[in-house]
Amino acid sequence: MLNYLWAGMILIGIVVGVATGNLGDLTNAALNSAGEAVTVTITMLGVMALWTGLMRVAENAGMIKALADKMRPLLRYLFPGLDAKSKAMEYIATNMIANVLGLGWAATPSGLKAMEEMQSENPDKTTATKEMCMFMIINMSSLQIITISVLAYRAQYDSVNPSEIIGPGFLATLISTLAAVAYTKFMEKRVFKA
Repeated sequence: MLNYLWAGMILIGIVVGVATGNLGDLTNAALNSAGEAVTVTITMLGVMALWTGLMRVAENAGMIKALADKMRPLLRYLFPGLDAKSKAMEYIATNMIANVLGLGWAATPSGLKAMEEMQSENPDKTTATKEMCMFMIINMSSLQIITISVLAYRAQYDSVNPSEIIGPGFLATLISTLAAVAYTKFMEKRVFKA
């Protein structure tokens, strides 16, 4: 579906460019954007490598495990159906820590592993458990203290103060995460009368 949407938008752009006599400008804009996309990709690759490496160092130094232990009461509240010492809980903690630090790239592998672990324990393989739903909603709302990717984009485009969005970004993601968790807990009580 998304492919049709993008193809339609490109086609409309070409038709409008031809109809208004701006096909040359359209071609120049497409080529300039392609060059800019390569530049941004290289910048983001560097940022990603740096922060993913730092996350790995923190993991090897035991910092991630220490933070995960501190998060255990919160994780027990959010995921009551999971064993506190399960591998899924460890992956969830790693994923949440990476997301809070704005390291979505570093969070993805642990998020996938957490879902695999939860699915392996799921008795009904065609329906997500309430823990899987909670994990998905927390990932989508994505509480972040530091939004690394946005800071990198702002620096790439010569923002005067790239870090000025940290406060508003944290507040927005805090509100979205609290609302998402509250909604999910409310729906759990309605749907899974446990």
